Amino acid sequence: MTIQDELQRLFDEYVAAYRVGNAAGCAAIFTPNAELYSPYGPASRGRGAIEETHAAWTQAGGENKQIEVIEAGQSGNLAWCLARCSEGDATGDGTSLNVLERQEDGGWSIRMCSLNEDR
Repeated sequence: MTIQDELQRLFDEYVAAYRVGNAAGCAAIFTPNAELYSPYGPASRGRGAIEETHAAWTQAGGENKQIEVIEAGQSGNLAWCLARCSEGDATGDGTSLNVLERQEDGGWSIRMCSLNEDR
């Protein structure tokens, strides 16, 4: 399995949680000390703050959320990816640039995420 496939699987888990309004499930793919930067609100630092952000975001729906990893790379226990995001008319489209860390169980978690909206 390629790194792009591995990261797509992680984002598929995120999208499944997002679509049903599971903010804790969304936050679970981030490291405990993760940082999330977004044009839709202030920066969120730490998994708890990221969960609070997602609780607000998913309140307005999200059943149309989609994420496609379009490019990815890896060096040792660090990975990065550029992903295409879409949520429909309410939010529109954008990209996210993510830095991920390999976890003890061999899986990946997001350490830093920067969201950018298409204008």
